[in-house]
Amino acid sequence: MIDAVLSNLREYWMVHSLLVLYTVMLAHHAWTGNRKTKGLADYYVGGRNMGGWVIGLSFFATYASTNSFVGFSGRTYDWGLPWLLFIPTAVAFSLFAWLVVAPRLRSFTAAMDSLTIPDFIGFRFGSTPARVLSALIMIAASFFYMTAVFKGIGNLLETFLEIQYEVSIVIVFFIVMTYTMIGGFISVVKTDSVQGVVMILAAIILFTGTVNAAGGLGAITEVRAQPGGEALFTWGGGVAIPVLMGTMFAGLVKFAVEPRQLSRFFALEGDKATRTGMIVSSITFAAVFSLLIPVGIYARRVLPGGLEDTDLVVPTLLTDVFGQGTGAFLLVAMVAAAMSSLDSVLLVMASTTERDIVSVLKPGRTEKAEMFWTRGWVALFALITAIISLNPPDGIVELTAFSGSLYGACFFPAIIFGLHWRRGSGAGVITSFVVGIGVLLGWEYVPGAEILHEVFPAMVLSTLAFWLVSLGTEDGADERVLALMDEADGLSGAQPEAATAAS
Repeated sequence: MIDAVLSNLREYWMVHSLLVLYTVMLAHHAWTGNRKTKGLADYYVGGRNMGGWVIGLSFFATYASTNSFVGFSGRTYDWGLPWLLFIPTAVAFSLFAWLVVAPRLRSFTAAMDSLTIPDFIGFRFGSTPARVLSALIMIAASFFYMTAVFKGIGNLLETFLEIQYEVSIVIVFFIVMTYTMIGGFISVVKTDSVQGVVMILAAIILFTGTVNAAGGLGAITEVRAQPGGEALFTWGGGVAIPVLMGTMFAGLVKFAVEPRQLSRFFALEGDKATRTGMIVSSITFAAVFSLLIPVGIYARRVLPGGLEDTDLVVPTLLTDVFGQGTGAFLLVAMVAAAMSSLDSVLLVMASTTERDIVSVLKPGRTEKAEMFWTRGWVALFALITAIISLNPPDGIVELTAFSGSLYGACFFPAIIFGLHWRRGSGAGVITSFVVGIGVLLGWEYVPGAEILHEVFPAMVLSTLAFWLVSLGTEDGADERVLALMDEADGLSGAQPEAATAAS
């Protein structure tokens, strides 16, 4: 056993050296984050005073994990050119999130002293049951997403470093659990900003290296002549259009509804930071996905044998195409991509559990106790996900899409209407949750369901249910909420802070 470990260290010394340096950086950020964390607001949302550049990069890095580098890049290998629609759609969803959600969510949550999406929902609609139920849904959806990320990084380490998949999962578990638990939001965002830059460089290298190995940009025309290549250039040839559109939508609607993405908006220091963050994140999404998504189609020239699992396309490219030094950098960049998503999801899950479930059931605990138990939840959820990932239930893209569908079906009405509609009730929110989950789980049994991805009817029907029930039940918006709405709509001169003080 020891001889095998030493042999692996000698053969892949460069990768291990980079991983050690990366781990040292994580430890440094955890240490500095812990020093700057003075209370729950610091640990959960960085004290609400972070700039647009760092939050914009963090918004990108939090989303662009191994799901992007491994799952989304590899999927073009089977689905072909139609999957390139993912690029403009990603930019559109990023702009929607920053323009429609970010400004009001930042100001509303600051005025309400809200630190999580579930407590925003509870405060906004005056409903503790809606708050607790939204927390439970968020935790469940996060497990699906984190399992996808663990699977991606496990595949990478197993293929490139010949480290057993199960061992890879354990290594990732210990690293991400430790620095997230210690450093909190400040540590996570600092690490994300560095990882964002690293991922940009990695996308450039992965694209140029794969294209050169394929024979240049023009080699894409030769893919068409390969066996099965024609379908990759046909609309609906590589994948049914409903599956394509649904998977794409479910994966990207997260920008506007997923708590780990929205938590970045809580931390923005002002309007200027919001505008800067929007520009930084949207340009970065456009540039990086324009490089990543085409990789799979060029991989058809490099790996023409026909891989059955597209999650193995990029890991195989690392071993077959790139030299040790370049491959080592790419691997570490993808490990960084995974970490930048796992840490954010873990922190959101832990803070939501502590603030929106435990503290609701056991009110009156000290802030010190809440901080202690939040760190404990980080460790527990990391462990549970690692165990699930040892035998994941599905592929990376499928797990990512399902978690996105769950977020979209349940949270879209509560967040979008909650920020822009003066009415709304806790009963409406709970009904939308029930309808959204019911449609997602039962859509496959509807005759003709294959012509429409379940995320679309789930979102439409949950939104309709929210609207109808809210109209027929007591409005949950109190005077504080109405004052915030007036301020956001330019109807009142009162500041949100003043509204909070008055309430």
